[in-house]
Amino acid sequence: MVAVPRERRAAIAALWALAGRLTKLLQDAREPLIGQIKLAWWRDMMAMLASDPEALPKGEPLLAELQASWAGQRGLDTLVDAAETMLLAGDATARRDAAAAFGDALFTLSGGGGGARWGLVWGAMLQEGGQEGRDLFADARNRPAPPRVSFDGSRALVMLDRWAAAIARHDGERRWRGEGLLLLRIGLIGR
Repeated sequence: MVAVPRERRAAIAALWALAGRLTKLLQDAREPLIGQIKLAWWRDMMAMLASDPEALPKGEPLLAELQASWAGQRGLDTLVDAAETMLLAGDATARRDAAAAFGDALFTLSGGGGGARWGLVWGAMLQEGGQEGRDLFADARNRPAPPRVSFDGSRALVMLDRWAAAIARHDGERRWRGEGLLLLRIGLIGR
């Protein structure tokens, strides 16, 4: 969040909290139909946030955060749609495309683009090991770095993309020291 302009921090924090909530929903979904019902509720809430934010139900802290910074804005439903596509993906190709779409939607809503590689790592983590997870890491590893112009000047998104590449390079095995140094270098000098 340090790399996000101060005036956008609350909005970006709420957006990424929504992404986290959707990710948790996908991880916990034992039955696709139940997951779809929960995602439909979130899609309805995002539509209401865009069209009539005052009508949002009270008592859900994440909705309150989103209302404070995203009221009247459209587009958050695309993130819910991408999560549903991931939930319903029936094969490895569909999961790859859904994971990349989720990352792209999240990065676009964050003010840039080029989030497919991050999305592939996100999708691999959802697979909790196994061959499909390794395949998604390989797809992320083999995907070329997006041009810097894709991030629309957002150093935070550059950091996330390069971090995803570092995680993919080691098939999800975390190398905290190296990752920390990478993020520090990009944060300080931009590359």
